[in-house]
Amino acid sequence: MSSRPQQTDGVRRRVLAVIPARGGSKGVPAKNLAPVGGVPLVARAVRACLGAGRVTHVVVSTDDPAIAAVARDAGAEVAPRPADIAGDTATSEAAVLHALDVHEALHGAVVDVVLLVQCTSPFLTSEDVDGVCAAVTEDGADTAHTVAPFHGFVWREDPEDVEAAGTGAVGVNHDKSFRPRRQDRPQDFLETGAAYAMDAAGFRKAGHRFFGRTALVVTDAARVLEIDDPHDLARARALAPLLDARATALPTRDDIDAVVIDFDGTQTDDRVLIDSEGRELVAVHRGDGLGIAALRKSGLKLLILSTEENAVVAARARKLRIPVLHGVDRKDLALKQWCEEQGVAPERVLYAGNDVNDLSCLALVGWPVAVANAHAAVRGAARAVTTVPGGEGAIREIAAWVLGPSLTHTHTPIPTSVTHLP
Repeated sequence: MSSRPQQTDGVRRRVLAVIPARGGSKGVPAKNLAPVGGVPLVARAVRACLGAGRVTHVVVSTDDPAIAAVARDAGAEVAPRPADIAGDTATSEAAVLHALDVHEALHGAVVDVVLLVQCTSPFLTSEDVDGVCAAVTEDGADTAHTVAPFHGFVWREDPEDVEAAGTGAVGVNHDKSFRPRRQDRPQDFLETGAAYAMDAAGFRKAGHRFFGRTALVVTDAARVLEIDDPHDLARARALAPLLDARATALPTRDDIDAVVIDFDGTQTDDRVLIDSEGRELVAVHRGDGLGIAALRKSGLKLLILSTEENAVVAARARKLRIPVLHGVDRKDLALKQWCEEQGVAPERVLYAGNDVNDLSCLALVGWPVAVANAHAAVRGAARAVTTVPGGEGAIREIAAWVLGPSLTHTHTPIPTSVTHLP
């Protein structure tokens, strides 16, 4: 449970952020648990709220046990949502009112300001959340919500109006006979759907999120994205490495207890060379060996985890002096069992991979990492992406993230070595 007392103008205010997160979703199954940048959407929303200095408590309203578990792990309270307000027709306001009741009854305290934060807006920032809070707690607004500047011309087709006027589509925010320059038009704003703040007493009385004086909190238009269908989710995953890089630090030794590494395409360039006698060879990067040796010496637990069962993986593991699990059909189950045997919490594991068979492992760990040339879905599910491809020193780069400056630079090129397959 997150609780941070806040003082504003000498008056302590209780600010409750409510994140509605139903289990059912028709457009994207299990949408609120879908990872973006390696973090489930609901956990991303919780983190944004916990990072906002004006928010004192965070509650996730859900009817789904899996969402509840992820929310608690991320640091939120959970308000189990009754079935009658968990269906497709249930409003977000109903979920917020219920969570508000549950929270106040649990803590025996009255909430001053309540927030509605949507986890389907993956790039919401803590600054955005603080902004809508401040508009209500400090600037005297009754309600506030995030918006983005909008400069487009809006058109609408209304069959009845079109038939009566005989003019076809009509302009909504402009007269189509006169197109003023952008600088000569009033500034329009697009509601982002990400964060809303309301005076709690006023919200209870009105029953909806817009009442009294409403303030607009302008956010970065580049971060505006609402996930409603699989295409939105794909776009979010593609954008995450770029947008999250501004706010997400790379992992350090203090963040992890173990490093688990895929083999093909992660420690190699994913090619297999065949000589005239039918023998197969793969190339690995000596710099990766240096990085793995440094990680081992630092005391981290290490593992190579591979779907393919072949002697070259085992040979490479022996040379690196780290354990290997290969010939594994369900890598996520093998990883989970290994974590239990080693006494390592999955959220303290860094997993590096490159292809879609790594996705289940990326979703399991706290630090999912993709190499630069990984499949797009893998890069989207990763929390960090290397700058170099697999087989070209990506593991050494990861070691430099974790262990710091001593591994950051190489003064001379480190060649690859060739390993024979039987």
